[in-house]
Amino acid sequence: MGRVKADGKPRRRWLRWLLGSTLGVLLLGMAAFVYLYETVGLPAANASATLQANVYKTADGKVIARSGTFNREKVDISQIPVGVQHAFVAAENKTFYTDGGVDVRGMARGIYNTLSGRGTQGGSTITQQYVKNYYLTQNQTFSRKFKELFISLKVDQEMSKDKILEGYLNTVYFGRGAYGIQAAAQAYYGVDVKKLTVPQGAYLAALVQAPSQYDVTFASPEGKQLAVGRWNYVLNNMVEMHWLDAGTRGQAKFPQPIQPKGTPGLSGQTQYFVNEANHELTSNNVISDQDLATGGWTITLTIDPTKQRALEKAVKTQLTNQLDPSARKVDGNVQAGAASVDPKTGHVVALYGGDGPPKHYLDNATRQDYQVASTFKPIELASALENNAHTQDGRPITANTIYDGTSGRQVQGSPQPFGPANEDHQDYGNITVQRAVDQSVNSVFAQMAVDVGLDKVADTAVKLGMPTKTAGLHDGPAIALGTMGGSPLEMAGIYATLDNHGQLVTPSIVKSVERGNDKPALKNPIGGQAISRSTSDAVTSILTGVVNSGTGTAAQQDSQVAGKTGTSDDNKSAWFTGYTPDLVTSVGLFGEDAKTHNQVTISGAGGGGRVNGAGFPAQIWSAYTRVALSSESPQQFDLQTDQGAAVQSDAPSTAPSASAPPSTKPSTKPSQSPSTPPSHLPSHSTPPVIPDPRPSHPSTPPVTGGTGSNPPDGSTGTTQGQGGANNMNGLSFPQGG
Repeated sequence: MGRVKADGKPRRRWLRWLLGSTLGVLLLGMAAFVYLYETVGLPAANASATLQANVYKTADGKVIARSGTFNREKVDISQIPVGVQHAFVAAENKTFYTDGGVDVRGMARGIYNTLSGRGTQGGSTITQQYVKNYYLTQNQTFSRKFKELFISLKVDQEMSKDKILEGYLNTVYFGRGAYGIQAAAQAYYGVDVKKLTVPQGAYLAALVQAPSQYDVTFASPEGKQLAVGRWNYVLNNMVEMHWLDAGTRGQAKFPQPIQPKGTPGLSGQTQYFVNEANHELTSNNVISDQDLATGGWTITLTIDPTKQRALEKAVKTQLTNQLDPSARKVDGNVQAGAASVDPKTGHVVALYGGDGPPKHYLDNATRQDYQVASTFKPIELASALENNAHTQDGRPITANTIYDGTSGRQVQGSPQPFGPANEDHQDYGNITVQRAVDQSVNSVFAQMAVDVGLDKVADTAVKLGMPTKTAGLHDGPAIALGTMGGSPLEMAGIYATLDNHGQLVTPSIVKSVERGNDKPALKNPIGGQAISRSTSDAVTSILTGVVNSGTGTAAQQDSQVAGKTGTSDDNKSAWFTGYTPDLVTSVGLFGEDAKTHNQVTISGAGGGGRVNGAGFPAQIWSAYTRVALSSESPQQFDLQTDQGAAVQSDAPSTAPSASAPPSTKPSTKPSQSPSTPPSHLPSHSTPPVIPDPRPSHPSTPPVTGGTGSNPPDGSTGTTQGQGGANNMNGLSFPQGG
């Protein structure tokens, strides 16, 4: 007996030691586990998880572009149908709503397989998959699995199940370049996630297991069979979990996905839209550059697809179809830009920036490097009326004030000598302001700038929307000829302010911007009163004369139209900016060397002579506006003014301005025949005959690209005036009209 006891003592000691050691290891393990759990915090999201695509839509909600490293757009769990949520839980983790965030047996199996070299497969809960996608990497290493365990436990304790599921559905990859459920819904079914059906959601849930293999549109027969089998598995699990009625399950048909499409890219006009939207958002401090780069924003633009198509077609039919770079080198140097704005909302409804990348990266609609030429003259006129300006002899400047329209006439009252020539050196003699606007008479506006005050003219330009630092705003009397640079978008905004009765319009291309619940406020495109209504309405009234019987007759529409042509120095740019009561559009043509990108002349483009604003620009404007307003009845301006072509006769003052002495030329030259206004305009919109001392033989070539019957647009064709020097400090000056 004693021997048995003696033999049993070592055995018991060994058992106690083994139990104690095991318990110690377990206690140490538990202590280490608790310590690690308490000390390991949630890491920052990995870079790829936070980068999203910014989604750009037109005004009708159609997605036109996604920019960003990943095609991903985050959505809130509330936007995902409950049935679709359940489909993913049924596919990946049926116990998701009750488990602790980890699958211990699955993890152990995965770790064993990894360490034994049997592959990297292993079971994971939805929480673990979310942690892997959002916080960690896809590398199946032991250390990553270890981190995944603790972070998953922590996430499950600190986040609701809905938030975890939301994070998972926004980070998982579905194939076709789609990260997240919203991008997948668009890629496979062409709808937003909120419109997914349960069968569609079940297929997307099935895809997660093997995205490329299970895409039935190009999968092998075996792959298609596996995909449909996985889809059935998901639906059956939903029935098992009481998330889907068995009868509904029995009627479900496999939802064939749409054909794969390339991710909407940044090319053509789309690139210009995106660039301008991004610039507007960041420059107005709506969102920061860094936040924009992080992505996830849904940016809805103000672009109207119907009007946009009309604008692009107008440029094609009225300009590009007329150009032949292989036959004429100059044709390859013509760049077109245009911007169209709703004057009541300030929304940019159409934008044309050029051929688009990769042919032309610079946006012609927003470039500011070409002179605006005579499209600046209405701004000067507005300054004269707003400031109650007077001529040198004290007469108030109105539409009926007489000026001396002699080409090259030296301005009076200026310390700087300046005598700009009119187009083709045409002399107009005594001419009213109304007719000087109609014919874009340079000599009149050079004098008017001095009469108003150059600083006042510059100040009015800034109030109307011209950038304060614009070069050319202080070019002396030459300011009258539009020596400053400007873009079609800026000029559209300035003329929209005139159309909007003087209330400032700052064109905006962004209708809304949001990311989840974050919806930053946008700057209102409609501001305060820039100039008085009486001034703006008077300018509008006067500008109708340009289209009725002046240089802009090519722009006539069923609706009443006001506008102004412009042609810059050496014919490097040509403009027409015009408006109806409902729409303002500025069209510019720019000479840019196709190789060097230097500014060059566009004279001779299209096989004609000088390219005036009355030619291609006015024709593009007219073709576009006719289609853009085709669904609307003809409109007339609502004007509160007693002057200008739209409301009264162009009766000259009883005496010429002292600052503009009558011409010494004979007054017996033939009178200019009045043009017949469109039938929809009141008969008094045609100004009466004003003596025209021009030579009896025509000296102006037909308008390039036009019918040959349009009047000249007021360009000078030279920078040297007849009455003396007009080149101050080496500056070159626009030709005029």
